Amino acid sequence: MSIDIPTLQKALLNPAVYPDKPREVKFIETHISLLFLTGNYVYKVKKPVDFGFLDFTSLEKRKYFCEQEVKLNRRLSPKIYLGVVEITREGDRISLGGKGELVEYAVKMRQIPEEFLMDKLLERRQVTPRMIEAVSEKLVKFYFDAETNDLIKSFAKPDRVKQDTDENFEQTEKYICVTISREAYEEVKNRTNNFFRTKEEIFYQRINSDRIKDCHGDLRLEHIFWEDEISIFDCIEFNERFRYTDVAADIAFLAMDLDYHDREDLSEHLMDSFIRKSGDQDLPNILNFYKCYRAFVRGKVESFRLDDPNIPEGAKGEALQRAQKYFNLACSYAQRF
Repeated sequence: MSIDIPTLQKALLNPAVYPDKPREVKFIETHISLLFLTGNYVYKVKKPVDFGFLDFTSLEKRKYFCEQEVKLNRRLSPKIYLGVVEITREGDRISLGGKGELVEYAVKMRQIPEEFLMDKLLERRQVTPRMIEAVSEKLVKFYFDAETNDLIKSFAKPDRVKQDTDENFEQTEKYICVTISREAYEEVKNRTNNFFRTKEEIFYQRINSDRIKDCHGDLRLEHIFWEDEISIFDCIEFNERFRYTDVAADIAFLAMDLDYHDREDLSEHLMDSFIRKSGDQDLPNILNFYKCYRAFVRGKVESFRLDDPNIPEGAKGEALQRAQKYFNLACSYAQRF
């Protein structure tokens, strides 16, 4: 990278840099991105980081994954993802799509009002069964049209999926008696491994039925925007392993999220609607397995926050409670398979 993060951040906080000349620019930082919000648009810059499961360390890689993010997310939210913008430098002046040396890339998105995100609507108890059916309909069509091939299908073979669950158990071991009890940890691990041993044929039935697709990968309430047309955004662009999966694993994430927010009624309605509209009658055979997997991943991610030195103690206490709830949920699913 030919420009360091602090210099770029300072430059992009200047409203004069932007074509629409906003009054102010708001800034959000995640572990992998810098987001600059102008009121009308969001400009998302990928950090030059390598976490193993993602690698943004070169300008060429960041360009590629910016393009992938736009391409993949336009499948479910074409009105939000507007394109990839070049960031240039001429002397000391940084510009968006200007003259001079190309120093970085940004994904340009339409800024959307957060109050219409589905997690916020759920908090206000404004999510109705009809809305859940509309999301289900959109997902049925999405999965029907989504790409599949032998490579994509290979990601759902039981030995490949077991690599993910083994990784989860290995990375979570240090949190036993912190965010997860030893009893719950052992129960989820044993039941998961037993499922692979005794239900192997289910994975191959799913593969042979063409249920393995290029999916979303991070299908949660906070990634669903409700307006005239439903937009489902922020899919995983940086690692095919998280996106090439059984449609059951993808939609199980959303069903689990509804369960986590104590809306089992809407979760059941989602799955009933999806199965009815898609004709996927075998999905219930593997649903609890994937719901368990998704809940365990979220428990793991919240546990990781306890080790982050940049997170204040109060926020860590909240992360601890969330992790415990996710792990309890994972254990309840494991007891059903």
